[in-house]
Amino acid sequence: MSRLPLRANAAGLFLSLGVAGVALWLGNMEPVIGGPVFGILLGILVRAFFAPGEHFNPGIGFASKYVLQWSIIALGAGLSLAQVAHTGLDSLAVTVVTISVAGLSAGGLGRFLGVGGKLKLLIGVGTAICGGSAIAAITPIIKPDQHETAFSISTIFLFNIVAVLLFPALGHMLHLSDAGFGMWAGTAINDTSSVVAAGYSYSTAAGDFATIVKLTRATLIIPICLALVVIVAYREKRHGKNNFKLSRVFPWFILWFLVASALRTAGAFPSGALPVIHYAAEVMIVVALTAIGLSSNLRRMAQTGVRPILLGLGVWAAVSISSLLVQVVMGQL
Repeated sequence: MSRLPLRANAAGLFLSLGVAGVALWLGNMEPVIGGPVFGILLGILVRAFFAPGEHFNPGIGFASKYVLQWSIIALGAGLSLAQVAHTGLDSLAVTVVTISVAGLSAGGLGRFLGVGGKLKLLIGVGTAICGGSAIAAITPIIKPDQHETAFSISTIFLFNIVAVLLFPALGHMLHLSDAGFGMWAGTAINDTSSVVAAGYSYSTAAGDFATIVKLTRATLIIPICLALVVIVAYREKRHGKNNFKLSRVFPWFILWFLVASALRTAGAFPSGALPVIHYAAEVMIVVALTAIGLSSNLRRMAQTGVRPILLGLGVWAAVSISSLLVQVVMGQL
């Protein structure tokens, strides 16, 4: 996919793979944090303290772009669209409301706090859909700075940890049913690992329900990505870019994601291959996010200040509260 020869990419790729290997090991040791977060944090630290030379940049860029896209395609093979549609319809109303609330609160609060447009969008979509995976999916479309991607994932991670520790206690305090808590966790916690951790710490039934809700929520990244493509196309055309081509901004990896999901739904993949494909997707995500960390500017992240964290807190609180309110209105608690 890259026009750069393998030799030019080798140094950066091997560095990304090596740091990602450490991140995967740490993620297995501390699954609540997970390999992707360790990957991006270790990448940032390596960049800050060891400053890889210019010859590492092509391979790091390759990993942060193409390996990231391949990981999204591989994730599609683990999502049976028919199963998610069948079992997740009950959560659709709550999911749509919470995504709408996330978008509105990110826009309004981000404007109030003065958070930049792309960083605001990354935090809003990450909170609304599925954390780091959603941020990874829209990054090739909106093309933010690497430090914005790193900062948004770090912000999302912070509130994932808070949710894992806080949600089960609040759920028992509110006397939520297993289904009620599963709905809440599945719509208000971002990354899948954190949803699973919170859900199963509440009960097995809550964990099962939360996982299904989370899968349904994750599929909505597809229309979000397509909508962003239309917006990017409109803006480029309005700014008079005569060389604009839809094929250049269209996220073809999302199309292949759909193909992989359709094949999974049709039973084209042997059952024994699915865990291997899922693990390969997880490894590629860690490698890609490690590369993003290796491309990030810690000084620029520090200059961004506390405002994105406040934005993440506000959007997350709005989503969490709206999820419970919709369930109360619909009589689902």
